[in-house]
Amino acid sequence: MGRGGALTPSALVAATVAVVALALLVAIGLRARRARARADSAAAGRALAEGRLAGVLAAGRDGILVHTRDGHVTEVSAAAAELFGTDMRSLVGTRVDHLPVRWRNDDGEEVVPSSVFAPRTAPVASSPDEAPGAPGLVLGVDRGVGEPRWVQVTTRPLPGGPGDPELVTVLTDVTGPREVRAALARSERQFQAAMENAPIGMALADPSWRLEQVNPAFAALLGADAASLVGRDLSSLSHPADRALERAQVQEMLAGARQRFTLEKRYVRADGQTVWGVLDAVLVRNATGAPDHVVLQLRDVTESRMQSELLAHRAMHDSLTGLANRARMHEVLEHCLGEPDAAGRVAVLAIDLDEFKQINDRYGHAAGDEVLVHVAGVLRAATAGRGTPARLGGDEFVVVIRDPDAARVVFEVSAGIHQGLRDPVRTERRRLPVRASVGIAVADTALVRSGPMGLLAAADAALYRAKAAGRGRSEVYDASMTMSAPSKHGVAAELGEAIERGQLVLHYQSVVDLGTGAVVGQEALVRWQHPERGLLLPGSFLPTAEETGLGAALGGNVMTQAAAYLARTQEAGRWLSVNVSADQLGDGELVARILAEVERFRVAPGRLVVELTEASLGDSSAHIRHELGQLRQAGVPVVLDDFGTGVNPLSSLRDLPVTGVKLDMSYTAGIPEDPAAARVSRALGSLARELELVTIASGIETEEQARVLHGCGWRFGQGWLFGAGESEPLGI
Repeated sequence: MGRGGALTPSALVAATVAVVALALLVAIGLRARRARARADSAAAGRALAEGRLAGVLAAGRDGILVHTRDGHVTEVSAAAAELFGTDMRSLVGTRVDHLPVRWRNDDGEEVVPSSVFAPRTAPVASSPDEAPGAPGLVLGVDRGVGEPRWVQVTTRPLPGGPGDPELVTVLTDVTGPREVRAALARSERQFQAAMENAPIGMALADPSWRLEQVNPAFAALLGADAASLVGRDLSSLSHPADRALERAQVQEMLAGARQRFTLEKRYVRADGQTVWGVLDAVLVRNATGAPDHVVLQLRDVTESRMQSELLAHRAMHDSLTGLANRARMHEVLEHCLGEPDAAGRVAVLAIDLDEFKQINDRYGHAAGDEVLVHVAGVLRAATAGRGTPARLGGDEFVVVIRDPDAARVVFEVSAGIHQGLRDPVRTERRRLPVRASVGIAVADTALVRSGPMGLLAAADAALYRAKAAGRGRSEVYDASMTMSAPSKHGVAAELGEAIERGQLVLHYQSVVDLGTGAVVGQEALVRWQHPERGLLLPGSFLPTAEETGLGAALGGNVMTQAAAYLARTQEAGRWLSVNVSADQLGDGELVARILAEVERFRVAPGRLVVELTEASLGDSSAHIRHELGQLRQAGVPVVLDDFGTGVNPLSSLRDLPVTGVKLDMSYTAGIPEDPAAARVSRALGSLARELELVTIASGIETEEQARVLHGCGWRFGQGWLFGAGESEPLGI
């Protein structure tokens, strides 16, 4: 130190060095402290991360394996250890190809571990059932016991870390969703199998009522191919008259007023035929409550509906003529008189045939029946849709007129009746003149108040006046007439000796092909050549035969004549049909006689045909099934006659060995004027064709009837149009 206390240069340098050194020491100390703090923080972070990883590995639902690229496991989760059936500690350090499981694909084939744990890019999940980021690799983990558990496998590099990073494999258990999908698929297969094989029609439709799926039974009912129905509006397949009601039901269902509906309605098949079905529709809504689709069932009720229509027709119509019967006539007349302003708008004609009893007595009831059928046609033509003609019984007829000018129309109808009866009626080889007396009553205020019976009594009084005034004329009721009506009678005759003496003879009526007009067969018509009363028709003696137990003897006599006739006409090759009843077949005697005569006269199979009247079956069809089977086995076909008039269910046709059916003439008589007769004829023809039966229409009198019946599906026909029955036709 110098004078005056000043530092020397050397001292100053030393002091400066000391200060710098101290500062460096302080800085180094601070840096070391910060380094220790950073190390402590990193250690704490590592501890936290390791704790979190341990928590994830222990508590996570997915199986997790961390492994090196050469396949050594470094970390494993509890879920993975549970999946592999072992503990976490034993898995660490194990190679992935030494894990205690086998990996299998959907086909049960084993998959090598190297492909399981290979890195792959994970796409976005394609469905809610898949785990997010699932690559689509779904494998079964087979531990050798129980069913495999199915997992989605995702492997990717582990982020962070220097050098070659480790890989992490995530195993997401999809066993539950997979089982759900399998159950849904199984349910869908079962639904499809049930739908395809269901005996009733089933279909699915969208909310706009368009078909999305159709089973074979549904398509068959509509006569179409299932594929051609998809996309069709179901309403377009309905009968036009039923579409509005169907659409109303659908709209109510879609609007939430109902969940389902059932509707019996008509459909028009692809071939134009109308069928009846019961439609059941159930609406299915989606999760939001909006309509999703409609499940449909369709049952064919055409046969039962037809049966109901037949019963209704028989209940309200005369079986011989097809006209309305007494019950139907009263129903119509009561309705007409119950309408406002009925006076002057309603009229009644009472018609009675003149000397009809003489026709029955001289020519037999069968000729009388033919006359009645002819008269029914005249009444239809004269009425021309302006009223309701009816047969009350015997030769009593009534026509109810409903027209604003009934007084004029009733005289036009009366004139038409007399005009239509000017030409004689052809029966057998005879021309029988037929006349009618007509009583007319136009409803005035007093007759309207007296009701149907009063108006009918007035018409009967006018009829009585017409008969008293010379017959074959019309009279109009006035208050001076006494209300009364004539009575009717019937006849019967003996038969036993006629069978023994050979007085029964056969006449033959041709059966033609309605398409070509060619004669293909004949029907044997039995007649009684009475020594005193002349030729009698079946109606005069067949009821007596049945009532007195002579039916089998009469039938046997007819069969002998028929077989002999076939032997004489072998070259013609036409068939010959003979009528029998169920009562005649019941004891087996007649069947034995038929088989014996077929063998005796060497009748070729199919030439002798038995016509069994349907009305005679009653409840006896089960009892005669054996006899019918014997006939069919011997080459004798059986045709069901009077088809459409029996009381048995139509389904009994399937149970009887029947070859064909013959339409009852009461339906033919109603064609073409009565639309119901044509509809029933078409329905019966359709049923017969469906059962693969031969179809014959009887009672054909006009070309129009032949044309309509052929259009309704009836292949063969017979009747007056093709000639009356002859005792021994020439050219046979």
